[in-house]
Amino acid sequence: MKQLSTLLLLLALAIETHAAHAQRFVYTPINPAFGGNTFNYSWLQSSATAQNRIADPVSTSATTDPLAQFSANLNQQVLNQLTSRLITSQFGQGAVKPGTYTVGAYQVQVSQATSGVVITVTDSSTGNQTTITIPNGL
Repeated sequence: MKQLSTLLLLLALAIETHAAHAQRFVYTPINPAFGGNTFNYSWLQSSATAQNRIADPVSTSATTDPLAQFSANLNQQVLNQLTSRLITSQFGQGAVKPGTYTVGAYQVQVSQATSGVVITVTDSSTGNQTTITIPNGL
């Protein structure tokens, strides 16, 4: 029995003194934003794009009616001209006459007040109204 316990003790000591071998693990980031290789960018981008299931609302409305686009551009140019004239009237060179102007779905009312030029823009389709006052003496 004594020999068996001595043998077990020697075996345990031999196992304890045996050097353990381990491998060193080093973390290397993949994403270039966090220090990874810059060549991973295109792979990460294409992988993210392939997984994206949400449709881009801008690209889905790419097919617009050319006539509707022309009408919208024309309305925008008229509004730009009106704005230009209003600003010019406040700073010089010509004047916008008070009155009501209809541009597309918008009704623009221009009036002179003691505080300056008052512009009221009403969206006839929704009824929303915006009032802009350009003060005198700017």
